[in-house]
Amino acid sequence: MPGIQTLGENSEPKAPTKVPSAKLARRVAPSKPQSTKKTTRAKKVAKAPQKATQPKPAGIRQGSKTAAVLTLIQRAKGATLTESMQATSWQAHSVRGFISGTLGKKMEHTVTSTKRADGARVYSIARGEA
Repeated sequence: MPGIQTLGENSEPKAPTKVPSAKLARRVAPSKPQSTKKTTRAKKVAKAPQKATQPKPAGIRQGSKTAAVLTLIQRAKGATLTESMQATSWQAHSVRGFISGTLGKKMEHTVTSTKRADGARVYSIARGEA
């Protein structure tokens, strides 16, 4: 049959149905043009002499809350937590942290904590230590 084509007779490649697209370039912001003039470096200037500062006095400032707690704890019978709270107007956790942290660790006092017969906890420092 001359008008009918079979698969084996005319083997021409078929034309592609999709047109291949060209590869797109990445979209990048344009680079800044380099300046043609160069700036000079800043010149080093001698610094003004610093004013001498007065050193802080060593020890505890009188009238401070640290001094108030320390005098309470140094008493012969020591101080309860409520006495320390009233003297400093701090909350209980703040007084406890102050006693263990500032007095015990930073100021290196040996703070002892004992319970009285009525159940109140008393904090004290040995008199000869302070």
